[in-house]
Amino acid sequence: MTALGDLLYLVSRIETGDHPASDPRIAVDEVDADAARRAAVLMLFGVLDDVPAKSSKDVVPADLDVLLLERAHTLGDHPGQVAFPGGSIDPGDGSPVAAALREAVEETGLDIAGVQVLGAMPDVGLSRSNFVVTPVLAWWASPSPVRVVDYAESAQVFRVPVRDLLDPVNRYTGTLSRGGRTFTSPVFLVNGVVVWGFTAMVLNGLFDALGWTVPWDEERLHQIRL
Repeated sequence: MTALGDLLYLVSRIETGDHPASDPRIAVDEVDADAARRAAVLMLFGVLDDVPAKSSKDVVPADLDVLLLERAHTLGDHPGQVAFPGGSIDPGDGSPVAAALREAVEETGLDIAGVQVLGAMPDVGLSRSNFVVTPVLAWWASPSPVRVVDYAESAQVFRVPVRDLLDPVNRYTGTLSRGGRTFTSPVFLVNGVVVWGFTAMVLNGLFDALGWTVPWDEERLHQIRL
């Protein structure tokens, strides 16, 4: 099966309720339901350029990429973290899909005419900022140029080869100590970019659900520095 076929099959499973539970660290019940805000993110996969992955792990095509961005370091919430395009669902959006696409256009200049929306993943929770988030799976059927639209919001917009994310040599368990507590999350360290926290947990769960995950050493630690 192709990468697109795997994604479509996962969406069909989700629609019938056959999908693994989310990482408990981002479960919806970790959020205060009475005060939670709604958001959506766009998980956009595709064959985006002619630069193949560096990894030789033949689990997904070498030219399969996912679109990510680095949040501006001056933001109040999650500054400098790598994230999917996305944000709050506005009253005029109509649906999480509409919100994810609108936010992606505002953040990356994406031409949504070339985007094939596949479906939504189960909602997850972002407890630190009290959001319930809907990840929207999509395929970049006709790629368009992307860029930072507003440097007050994003530091960079970039594509990451999925095969490099999956390579065990690029995978760690991240640790962050703050306020007397230690937080952990999966970490993907690729091309000098650290993907951790909420985005890494969503990616990790997605890769597991797709059957793409390559066994990796979860005892290998990477200290997160803010």
